[in-house]
Amino acid sequence: MQAAIARTRESVVYDGRYLSIGYPMGDVPASIGVCTDVVIRSYRALGIDLQQQVHEDMRENFSAYPSARIWGLRAPDTNIDHRRVPNLQTFFSRYGEALAVTDAPEDYLPGDLVTWRVGGALPHIGIVIDQHSEDELRPLIVHNIGKGPVVEDILFAYPVTGHYRYFPK
Repeated sequence: MQAAIARTRESVVYDGRYLSIGYPMGDVPASIGVCTDVVIRSYRALGIDLQQQVHEDMRENFSAYPSARIWGLRAPDTNIDHRRVPNLQTFFSRYGEALAVTDAPEDYLPGDLVTWRVGGALPHIGIVIDQHSEDELRPLIVHNIGKGPVVEDILFAYPVTGHYRYFPK
């Protein structure tokens, strides 16, 4: 959660284009990113390389991931797989804790990961933090939906499609 909050102090332009990046510990330029990059960079600040972890699992269990169905891929791609919300949902379900999606704000704890469908189609992801909305009812979220990493009251702004806790061993 603290690593996610630190992301909001960085100047990042929303840019989700496909780029070739190194592996492991690869990243797009620090000046650009999307919602998944907030998650990836937050975990990376803790020494956790989601690029490598997602890739290794996809290499061994490709059919468990939606890459063939959604994007028509035939094999894992270290440049982009970890930057796609549906792949992160699969990974966090497999190696974290997939929690119930509820309309109870108290169920969403600091550090939890939440996914949504924006506009009914666009997958999105953010990290719950320990700050709350002005009315103190909802935890705030760190995410990037176009303005760079920000803290916002968006927990129930879009249909929630997933709720996860991921504390790797």
